[in-house]
Amino acid sequence: MEFHPSIEQSSIQEIKKFQEIKLQELLVYLENNSPFYQKLFKENDIHIKNIITLEDLQKIPTTTKNDLQQHNHDFFCIPPDKIVDYSTTSGTLGDPVTFGLSDSDLERLAYNEAISFACAGIQKGDVVQMITTIDKRFMAGLAYFLGLRKMGASVVRMGPGIPELQWDSIFRYQPKYLITVPSFLLKMIDYAEKHGLDYKNSSVYGAVCIGESIKNQDFTDNILSQKIKEKWNINLFSTYASTEMSTAFTECEFQIGGHHHPELIITEILDDHGDPVEEGESGELTITTLGVEAIPLLRFKTGDIVKAHYEPCQCGRNTMRLGPVVGRKQQMIKYKGTTLYPPAMNDILNDFNGILCYQIVIQANEIGLDEIIIRVSTEEENENFVHEVRDHFRAKLRVSPKIEMVDFEILSKTVYHPTSRKPITFIDLR
Repeated sequence: MEFHPSIEQSSIQEIKKFQEIKLQELLVYLENNSPFYQKLFKENDIHIKNIITLEDLQKIPTTTKNDLQQHNHDFFCIPPDKIVDYSTTSGTLGDPVTFGLSDSDLERLAYNEAISFACAGIQKGDVVQMITTIDKRFMAGLAYFLGLRKMGASVVRMGPGIPELQWDSIFRYQPKYLITVPSFLLKMIDYAEKHGLDYKNSSVYGAVCIGESIKNQDFTDNILSQKIKEKWNINLFSTYASTEMSTAFTECEFQIGGHHHPELIITEILDDHGDPVEEGESGELTITTLGVEAIPLLRFKTGDIVKAHYEPCQCGRNTMRLGPVVGRKQQMIKYKGTTLYPPAMNDILNDFNGILCYQIVIQANEIGLDEIIIRVSTEEENENFVHEVRDHFRAKLRVSPKIEMVDFEILSKTVYHPTSRKPITFIDLR
């Protein structure tokens, strides 16, 4: 079938051989078109003819988010007039990294999402309600739309938030699937219960859950998905992706990890020394993109700590599967589907003249999701100021954290602690 690629049902040996051919093509493309990788090959005396097997990738240094940020322009392999879409991703130092996509990159993105949704059981003719943004240079929303269109599904583009409108749309268009941040489903259930909506008998069969984990490492439901399913008996499917990868790992009906698409990406899972981890161990997902025209990446460290699963799946695919993200390298914060770093938040807070001092606190809430609380003391406490800070966060980072006003006398004692040489502006309580 068109959206069930045969390579995914091939033997492990065939998949490896197939990927090695794709890798050769990528290396030639990078050597001819990528200023960043041309320089990397030259400086490290790498001859691409010596990189033959997937194991040979170890001879090439890894690429980091810092590289992308500092040399963003050098990663582009095509001229500006061939770029048809600009997306951004948050970078380690706060500044977003720009990703351009060519026409064929958008086609690849659509194909990726189509085969990923097919994993979760979505078919031609199904109605799918997108409870996610498609604008603000957000690649994922565009990918979902293109993928659903490609597979012949009907899309209801609702965008995030506003439970009342989501229910209105569900009862009107009868979607079979939702695409959403799973914690928002709890808000929808809460609204439905308060307003007497017969949500348990709606058309919704399942939800593809983005941005937050719904599974424990052993693939049992975590607290978040238990809370959803206690109230609303729908199927929840995990999906994991990032702008840099332009590739998604989505669960099939057996729900034991997101399936790898070998024609789109090569994966390595590395320990802190950059060596491949033993099977069954967790490590940092490091990826090499295949078939990307504008910004292909070679051995890019995603910063996500994951565990891979290799035993064959009952669905017939022999591809590796990724379990839920174990954690983030350094202080990465996943908040409502967006990846954040403390420096990016510092930059926003430092934009305000009226702030005397602040502290960013990250904690896990009762359902195990990251929660950001920004404690602020200002010269004048007013409600407007809180809205302003929140709006600024929304504009810059697409999130609106909880903001607490704290008296300067109290907050300054924890920020400027006598035992610390630097102000303590970030506390991780997870």
